Amino acid sequence: MNDAIRKGWETTKRHKFVLVALFLYRLLWGFFLYRFIDSVVAPILTRYPDEHPLGAAAKQLFAIEAQFRLLKTGLADRTLLMLGCMLLFRMLITPILNAGLYYSFTHAEEQGGTQVLKGIRRSWKKVSLLYGTEKLIALAPAIWLIPFGRNAYMEMPDAASWLGQMLPYAAGWALWMLAVHLPFLFMQFSAAAGDSPWQGALRSISRLLPLLGVTLLLPLLSLLGSAAVSGATLIWTGLLAIALNQAFHFVRSMIALWTAACQHRLWQREQA
Repeated sequence: MNDAIRKGWETTKRHKFVLVALFLYRLLWGFFLYRFIDSVVAPILTRYPDEHPLGAAAKQLFAIEAQFRLLKTGLADRTLLMLGCMLLFRMLITPILNAGLYYSFTHAEEQGGTQVLKGIRRSWKKVSLLYGTEKLIALAPAIWLIPFGRNAYMEMPDAASWLGQMLPYAAGWALWMLAVHLPFLFMQFSAAAGDSPWQGALRSISRLLPLLGVTLLLPLLSLLGSAAVSGATLIWTGLLAIALNQAFHFVRSMIALWTAACQHRLWQREQA
């Protein structure tokens, strides 16, 4: 695993222009997602009784009104539909970018720079098919879990109790998504390189422990860094907080690219 992390970092440095493009892609996606959520949440929060003579009673009335607006007027359904459309659009773009990136990883040690565009032309169909299959399998529990969660909240509209009830189901779904993601990731590596995807799936099983280590360790660093930045912005407000948040978007993109490069290195270890 240490060798994969070290050589994955070397591959990441060769793709510095891809890193900048990934950073801008994530920044724009985050901006539009934030603006959409703000357009839904802000009108509800404007009615929050921050300083009201009735105190707790006014806040309870606000909670009832907000719940009615979300669940009885169709606002929640429209919001979820729009979020689903945005997610679908990203799911169409992501495998195309991944196809070029994985192909470029395979040829990273060749002369002539990165080969992302060439990889997109050659392998976007195969990678997109595998990516779509992965998401269908990974998201299949949502067919049952989302209606179950909504019905549970309607029966017990207390956020803390509802979260406690749904947490085990969410944890099980997260483990299921990880179990599906790892073999399909190696299948996409193989497809982008022109190999059999099934060889990639078998390779992911034989290298499961270092693959799990890389997949969990580097994102954990990103999560800890995000927590540190969030804590710092509570102390340093204003322009400095904005600059720090935007800078960390770049760090998060770098760690994501580094993680993919390390995973790809584990996939190709026999060829090294």
